[in-house]
Amino acid sequence: MTTTTLSPARPATRPAAEPAPRFTDLLAAEWIKLRSLRSTYLVLALAVLAAIAINLNAVHTDLTYIDQPHPQLPGFPPYKYDPLYHGLNSISGALMALAAGSFGAITVFGEYTTGMIRTTFAAVPDRRGVIVAKVTLVTGITLAAGTIVSVTSFFGSNAMLASRHVGLSITDDGCLRAVVAYAVLVPVCALIGMALGALVRHATASIVSLVMLLFIVPMLFGGDRYRWLKEIGNHLPLAAEGRLAVNPNSYTTMGKYAPTLLDCWITLGVWAVVATVAAVVVVRRRDV
Repeated sequence: MTTTTLSPARPATRPAAEPAPRFTDLLAAEWIKLRSLRSTYLVLALAVLAAIAINLNAVHTDLTYIDQPHPQLPGFPPYKYDPLYHGLNSISGALMALAAGSFGAITVFGEYTTGMIRTTFAAVPDRRGVIVAKVTLVTGITLAAGTIVSVTSFFGSNAMLASRHVGLSITDDGCLRAVVAYAVLVPVCALIGMALGALVRHATASIVSLVMLLFIVPMLFGGDRYRWLKEIGNHLPLAAEGRLAVNPNSYTTMGKYAPTLLDCWITLGVWAVVATVAAVVVVRRRDV
């Protein structure tokens, strides 16, 4: 009589868990997605060129005007040309703010519109890591774009004004602050656009919301009659940047109840932080 010996069953081998993606991997993935959509960065590049052209053209057209005599008008201070005001034109600043805000919004609602966001979260369940990588990439790109516009516009415009002996140096009072504020405004508006894109998730509605927040809402808080209205308007992004860009040696003023320089820097920082937190929280908690 023979006996059969049963060997103990071997435990099933589990597949090795895939390593969690590193932050650099998430940045690389976001860069690939962003680079694959030519319309996004082409629009931003065209906005950069257009903003520089607006600033330089504004100063170039003033060259003849500067040479003309300017008789002093009764009740007004003597005429004094302000290269900082014209070299960093508010129109170009508004253009860059709109372009950067649209750029940030597209990077978010574009994935929801095409359904790419489902693939992204299936590959990387860490939603917070994905949106933080997207925020980091968009901030870096738009900060570079804003810096290119502000630096090129400032040095280019003042190079043209050197022959009229009214140009400024970057070391002059208020110049470096204005150049930095102009550059910082661009990524702040991009982050606001990302937050709106995450909240609304619709192309037209996101851009309309951005235009209303940046350009329509400030019209409701102008004037110096009511201080509380003016205080609210002073803490909007474009108003804060405009205060930081004022030449302290010019006759330009912000009217009554003008904010301090520190208030303006804090305002831009708060807008950036709130927009980033809103985008991260909304993407993490809402369904795809």
